[in-house]
Amino acid sequence: MNAPALVWVLTVLAIVGLLLFDFFAHVRRAHAPSLKEAAVWSGVYVGLALLFGVGVLVVAGPATGGEYFAGYLTEKALSVDNLFVFVVIMAGFSVPREYQQKVLLFGIVFSLIARTGLIFLGVALIDAFAWIFYVFGAVLLLTAVNLLRPGGHDAVGDNLVVRVARRVLPTSDRYDGDRLTVRVDGRRVFTPMMLVMVSIAGTDVLFAFDSVPAIYGLTENV
Repeated sequence: MNAPALVWVLTVLAIVGLLLFDFFAHVRRAHAPSLKEAAVWSGVYVGLALLFGVGVLVVAGPATGGEYFAGYLTEKALSVDNLFVFVVIMAGFSVPREYQQKVLLFGIVFSLIARTGLIFLGVALIDAFAWIFYVFGAVLLLTAVNLLRPGGHDAVGDNLVVRVARRVLPTSDRYDGDRLTVRVDGRRVFTPMMLVMVSIAGTDVLFAFDSVPAIYGLTENV
C-alpha cells in the first residue's frame, strides 16, 4: 500500500500533537502519577492506536490492516525492554519520582525517533545489501547475551555514551528540580538529569536495532 503523502503528514502531525498534549497537560507540572491516572491514560493511548488500526483496516483492506496490527503488537512487545531499562536507569541515577514522567516522555519520544530512523535506514541497507540482515541479527544476539550476564541491565544504563558524557560534560552532584543545567560557583554546569537523558538516548539507539528485522519480517510497506 502506497499511502498518499497527505495521509503521512496528517499521521505525523497527530502523533506530534499527542506528544505535545502529553507534555503540556501532564508532564510539565511535576507530580507523581497515581496508578489510576497511569492506567486511564495508558488505556486512552492504546485505544487510539486500535482505532487507527481499524481505520487502516477499513481504508486499506484486511491485508494491510493485519500487517498494522501485527506490527503494533510486535513493537508493543519490544517496547517492554525499553521501559524496563528506563526504570533501571532512573533508579540508578536516583531520579525523584515526581520528575520521572518527564524522563519517561523523553525516552518515548527519542525511542520513536530512533526506531523510525533505523527502520528506514535498515530497509534501505537491506534492499541494497541483503547480507546486512544478518548483521542486525548478530547485534540482537550480542545484546541479549550481554543482558543475560549478571548486572547486564545496569551496564546498559552505564553505557559508553554516558561514560564519555561524564568526562566531557561538567556535571553537578545534585538535582535542581527538572532542570538540565544549573549555575555552580559562577559556572554553568549540567545536572544529573542531563546524564539520565544521555543514558536513555544511548540505550534507545541500541534497542532500536530490534525494530528493523522485526518490522521487515512482517511487512515491506515501509
